[in-house]
Amino acid sequence: MNPPSAVETKSTPERLWQTAGYYAAFIALGMTTASFGPVLPYLAEQTHTQLSLISSLFAFRSLGYLIGSLRGGHLYDRRSGHPVVMFVLLGLAICIAVVPSIPLLIPLIVVLFGIGLGEGTLDVGANTLLIWVHGSKMGPFMNGLHFFFGIGAFIAPILIAQAVIQFGHFGPAYWLIGISILPVAFAFSRLPSPTHQQTIEGSQSKPYNRRLVILLIAFLFLYVGAEVGFGGWAFTYVTRLNLADEAAAAYITSAFWGALTVGRLLGFPISTRLQPAKILWVDLLGCLVSMGIIVFIPGSTVTIWIGALLLGLSMASIFPTALSLAEKRLNISGRITGWLFVGASLGGMVLPWVIGQVFEPFGAPIAMVLIFVDLVLATILYAFIR
Repeated sequence: MNPPSAVETKSTPERLWQTAGYYAAFIALGMTTASFGPVLPYLAEQTHTQLSLISSLFAFRSLGYLIGSLRGGHLYDRRSGHPVVMFVLLGLAICIAVVPSIPLLIPLIVVLFGIGLGEGTLDVGANTLLIWVHGSKMGPFMNGLHFFFGIGAFIAPILIAQAVIQFGHFGPAYWLIGISILPVAFAFSRLPSPTHQQTIEGSQSKPYNRRLVILLIAFLFLYVGAEVGFGGWAFTYVTRLNLADEAAAAYITSAFWGALTVGRLLGFPISTRLQPAKILWVDLLGCLVSMGIIVFIPGSTVTIWIGALLLGLSMASIFPTALSLAEKRLNISGRITGWLFVGASLGGMVLPWVIGQVFEPFGAPIAMVLIFVDLVLATILYAFIR
């Protein structure tokens, strides 16, 4: 008879408090992630920079995210996880609060790099620690984690829109986001950290499949590129085509993240009934239909609203489901999770940067065309993964 695993012997209240901590951290992560797109034109004005140059912020932020993902995976394998999460959250709170006060591009790049570094470390940490807490039963909890990311991502653009309406500047929204992260950071000083759950003696070990890891890295590269690309450029796309004013454009961005949040809430029961492979097929087909509406019926406020809502719903469970698929086939360590997030961070860096380079020469519609092509490639790649 095999001994019970650490996941089984850990007290239920302790698991619930740990899970609640990761969920709160992901609300903070969602707010920092979604707060960037709606302020892109304001940052260009603040630093007296053209959009083609200000788009470099995507690249440096994603470079920080990449390094945070890669080094963070090793860090969680070697150190107690919750103190790391606490210091990362404190760093994010400070960096996000100083963004509205930086008048030059180079210092802003440094701060955005720091934000990306913290986001990558936090993203890898919360996902890895949640897997260690719940083991093979992590499916619904993983959807829950990314649902709370969606809540934060939904809130941030609304805060920014209201700050611009009330104060004429996005600064108060960023300061509020920074302050709201502090209690979450201090909460992790009181939570015990989970440990890496190694395969127990006598149980079946999942083989290390390098080809599968590489394919999953490439898939997350394409998916996250599309998610960050749409979330980051939808505001500028809408305002440049005069489809809506700035407040309404921020609400469209918020609608995308809000739909993504609702989709992750729906993912709770779905993930307990369907296999990850089937869920991903439905999600990817929904993404193609959503972007097809925007690309092939351009210049319409109605279609951008419909496309943003459907895209958010379709994208909702792709990332957590891909991680669930990986957990079923691989022994997930912080190192493997880190490499998966390296792929994600590269996607979040490359496609938004490419959009920034072609946005002004080719016009706003090119942004949605590139996102559509990216999702077509992601669907083809997933066929290879199957």
